[in-house]
Amino acid sequence: MAYPEYIPYKKKKRKPSRTVFYVVCFLIVLGIGLYQIPWVNRVVSWRMDMALTYVQRLLNPVEALPAPMVNRANETQNPSSTAQLSTNTPTSVITPTPTIVPTPIPASTILNPPAYDETKDKQDWNNCGPATLALYLRYYGWQGDQYDIASIVKPTRDDRNVNVEELVYYVRNYSGWLKAEFRVGGNIEQIKDLLAAGFPVMIEESFTTDRKYWPEDDLWSGHYLLITGYNDTTRTFTAQDSEIGPNQSINYDILSKRWQGFNRVYIVVYREEQEQILKAILGEDWDVDKNRENALAIAQQETNDDPENAFAWFNLGTNQVYFKNYSQAAQAYDTARSIGLPQRMLRYQFGPFIAYFQIGRTDDLLTLTKYALEISRTSEEAMLWRGWAFYQKGDKSTALSYFRDALKIREDYQDALWAIDYVNAN
Repeated sequence: MAYPEYIPYKKKKRKPSRTVFYVVCFLIVLGIGLYQIPWVNRVVSWRMDMALTYVQRLLNPVEALPAPMVNRANETQNPSSTAQLSTNTPTSVITPTPTIVPTPIPASTILNPPAYDETKDKQDWNNCGPATLALYLRYYGWQGDQYDIASIVKPTRDDRNVNVEELVYYVRNYSGWLKAEFRVGGNIEQIKDLLAAGFPVMIEESFTTDRKYWPEDDLWSGHYLLITGYNDTTRTFTAQDSEIGPNQSINYDILSKRWQGFNRVYIVVYREEQEQILKAILGEDWDVDKNRENALAIAQQETNDDPENAFAWFNLGTNQVYFKNYSQAAQAYDTARSIGLPQRMLRYQFGPFIAYFQIGRTDDLLTLTKYALEISRTSEEAMLWRGWAFYQKGDKSTALSYFRDALKIREDYQDALWAIDYVNAN
């Protein structure tokens, strides 16, 4: 008897269910939609950026800020500059004259800051500048918040830094009735004098972050504080901190040390009728050039007192840049870099870019701007000066590309707009 040939059973492959496909598409669209909601974006985006940055740095580790490549035989003073700097160039440094206060100030002063609402006053991601300034302006009755300020001075949320010049610009042009000034080379007594006269004081200082953004992160960053009181008995200031919270107590000496990393810069916001009082307190520091002259002298003295203090040398370079003493500035920056600077230093301060460009040290400028963009990829200032480095190399096309990238971060960035016009015309 013949049997039929055995044919093994083959299980048919099922086609992917359309339902699964539609669910996946729906979840993607839903996620994109939710991400557009402002509060969701604020909560999620910085975590995504932190994770992305960490992975990138695992693949391309961050090292220390590069040491200088010195070949001063090729240094020249470049006559063209995109920076708006003082035309005064002193040949000698004058020892700063102490501010004269006509009457003794009290042993303690507490100004009443606006009530701190954590839901709106705690700083958004990389937003301590606008958040602190918002607290400051509300002291005078202003009704806005940090997002109103950020929309003008850092319209791209990924922008990691807001300069004091940008904050002062906002006050002068958008606060309505208030005025603002910033100076450098401040000191503890000066802060106390201002507080005693009723002026809160906003400073930029060094800050240790509690999050590692890459494996070798040194955790150093910049941070703004609003100082609203002092007490000589405890030797402490009272500060409003947009990250940590209200009414923080900070020792005089600790604050001074942290403050040094930013040339002891401070901002004073005031009403027009208070200007004469402010002038009297600041004395000769009211004059911007004299203030820089004093700050230069302070930095020089601090490098003499502690030759291994990188911040003192950096401040010396920054104050020399103000007076267009670019070779002296570059030498000071070289020393600071050789001693060692924090990884994020060039996120906040750009004097080395200017000095090295002006004396023709293009390779150093390329090295530093590349490093700065590895640390802070959305730095319009680093993009600008990297563009100028390529222009100096004769590569106009790449220069224009970087200038345009800077405008993607801030479309009204005047230095980048000027640079594009200049390169196109030359």
